[in-house]
Formats: sequence, C-alpha cells, structure tokens
Amino acid sequence: MSGKYLDILITGDDITLDAGGLPVPVADRDSIAQDIVHMIRETGLLVELVGNRDVRTKARNLLLLTLEVDKDERIVPGSTEIEEVGLGLFNLKAETLEFGSIALSLEAERV
Repeated sequence: MSGKYLDILITGDDITLDAGGLPVPVADRDSIAQDIVHMIRETGLLVELVGNRDVRTKARNLLLLTLEVDKDERIVPGSTEIEEVGLGLFNLKAETLEFGSIALSLEAERV
C-alpha cells in the first residue's frame, strides 16, 4: 500500500488483522480519520458531553473539540463541524487539505 500517510487499522482497541494474520494498513484519508478519532478520545472532552445538561459547557466542549481537529495540519482550518445527533452520539465532518472530506460518527460512553 502506498500513500503519504500510512498507519495500521485499529478496531476497538486492537490492531485489525487480515485473513493471513497481518496488520491491515490504512492510508491517507482513512489514516487521518483514525488519528482524529484517537486524538478526540485522548482529550476526554467527548465523554464530558454525555448527559451534561449545562448548555454552555456542552457548547464549550464542542468548540474545543472542533478547534483541536482544526489544529491538525492535514485539515483545512475552519472546516470542522461537530453535531450532536443523540445522547452521546456525534457526527463530525472536516475537509482534508489533500484527500477530500472525512465524515465520522463518534460515540461517547459514560465512565
């Protein structure tokens, strides 16, 4: 597999293996999307949104998440949109500089 950005596919918290037991590679847009999911998870901001009734806190956390995604050098600044579509469910859209748009579904779980 060739590409500018290469990574190994992670599903859940495990490396995804193909039928031969080798890690499944991902490249470019899929690699960027995976990196964004991991970055969001590491911030802990998404988890704080679950069940939070304070509108200002929710708006602040969504703004902070949006800004974090926009900081990625592979994302067009200002292109990130995050929308809550259900309790703990969010849709994220962003435009990469080189590989078109990405769309992700994010699910926050209570801790």
